[in-house]
Amino acid sequence: MNLPRASGILLHPTSLPNGVLDDHAYRFVDFLADAGQSWWQVLPLGPPEGLTGSPYMSPSAFAGSPALLADPEAPVTQEEAGAFRKRQSYWIDDWVAYGGSLEDQVRFEREWQALRGYAAERGVRIFGDMPIYVANGSADVAAHPKLFQQGAVAGVPPDSFAKTGQLWGNPLYDWTAMRADGYRWWIERFRRAFELVDLTRVDHFRGFVAYWAVPAGNATAVEGKWRRGPGADLFHAIERELGPLPVVAEDLGVITEPVVRLRRELGYPGMVVLQFGAGRDPTNPHLPANHEEHSVAYTGTHDNNTTRGWWESLSDDDRAWSELDPDDPAWSLLAAAWGSRAALAIAPLQDVLDLGNEARMNLPGTNHGNWQWRYGPDALTRERAERLRALTVSAGRVRSA
Repeated sequence: MNLPRASGILLHPTSLPNGVLDDHAYRFVDFLADAGQSWWQVLPLGPPEGLTGSPYMSPSAFAGSPALLADPEAPVTQEEAGAFRKRQSYWIDDWVAYGGSLEDQVRFEREWQALRGYAAERGVRIFGDMPIYVANGSADVAAHPKLFQQGAVAGVPPDSFAKTGQLWGNPLYDWTAMRADGYRWWIERFRRAFELVDLTRVDHFRGFVAYWAVPAGNATAVEGKWRRGPGADLFHAIERELGPLPVVAEDLGVITEPVVRLRRELGYPGMVVLQFGAGRDPTNPHLPANHEEHSVAYTGTHDNNTTRGWWESLSDDDRAWSELDPDDPAWSLLAAAWGSRAALAIAPLQDVLDLGNEARMNLPGTNHGNWQWRYGPDALTRERAERLRALTVSAGRVRSA
């Protein structure tokens, strides 16, 4: 896919002042339009996991989160419910059997599509996020048990950041069974995604080439093994039915050459994160000088510290080497991302607001205190919008007003 040169802001709807799709969501769209932004990036829109609140461990790969509803008591007619059930016949009855509400899904679609339409009228498109795995005990596993492996769970192997690896615990796909079914579950998952967003990041893209399988019951991910994923076969099957996929491949971490080859074969942009450019390695792919045009450049993601918090954690030597303005490091890094040759530049709203560690969205490896940050109702000032628009125009990412 070809991404035109543009920019956008990462903000999950739960970080709106009231955490729902109310008037503040529309005012945020207005802010993006005033600031010359073309994209609003969100995290997965499904119901979050109950204990941690993580949107990446949802009980459904298809449902929208009722917690985002501005009007959870809005009436739903039988005609609306029947039409929704017909349109979403692949998954909605499974969700209801699991305990979900058909009416809440009608309400979610009503509110979300109204907001999405409002954004589109103002030149703002929605950039979504698709986790590679589903949650253990999810409606998807309950409805399609034969599509998932027994005896092994997901994780990643030990590395310099985690000596025992990361034990995620998600069910693993039985790719043989998926292939025998024509990848129908995946086709329907992507179909549903593009009913809700215009572009989506596919998380842990490397898992489609090879994935780390850990014996169920193990306390760590050390004893896992690499197993082969479906590769291009999966994506070609989806494209045959849905057409070209507007997908960004999350290819962060230790990425092997076969993963790079698959991404390039499929034509998907990859990701670079400027915070990962710290250090003195001139070959670091996250340094602006090494960015590919066919990529998305981030100051940081939902898993990173805010840029202000990151800057405050650096040594004096690393701060000096970064050449960022010590009086305004967040804006300096944002300007570097906007000035990158990468086609799309994205920054979390926290960086636009120059917030510190207290505004971090997620600290990987911890189960409490994440996914809770919200911005204040008076944070989106005209001055911030004008400053961001000026930078966006100077970087060639928007036509001047």
